[in-house]
Amino acid sequence: MNNFKNNQRRNRFRSNGDRNFKKRNGSGHKLNVDFNNNSEFKRKNPGRNNQNAAKLIEKYNDLAREALSNGDKILSENYLQHSDHFARILNSQVAAKIVNLETNNSLDNIQQKSDEVIVENEIKENNLKGAD
Repeated sequence: MNNFKNNQRRNRFRSNGDRNFKKRNGSGHKLNVDFNNNSEFKRKNPGRNNQNAAKLIEKYNDLAREALSNGDKILSENYLQHSDHFARILNSQVAAKIVNLETNNSLDNIQQKSDEVIVENEIKENNLKGAD
């Protein structure tokens, strides 16, 4: 019986020290991180589900309607809260796009005006050189 060979195969890819357990500080307690104190905190992937916010709103409204038809008012209200959450996300995305477009338009207008001033100054300089 060669059980020891099977044990080596099983542990070939991961040693006992490689496991990704949560690290503890020196006193043996878990590290508690309070994100409320850090105003600079940003999620690693903030838009993970938010691209499909409109689809998620529709999905949770349908689930709420189905739960209500089955007589489960609490579950229906839960789904409606989820739907409301994604509706707020969708509204904030639309507002951010509007602000971004307004900012880009104002920057374009400033660039266009500065280009016009540069062209006017070049024309004046050319006129002055021609008058000499």
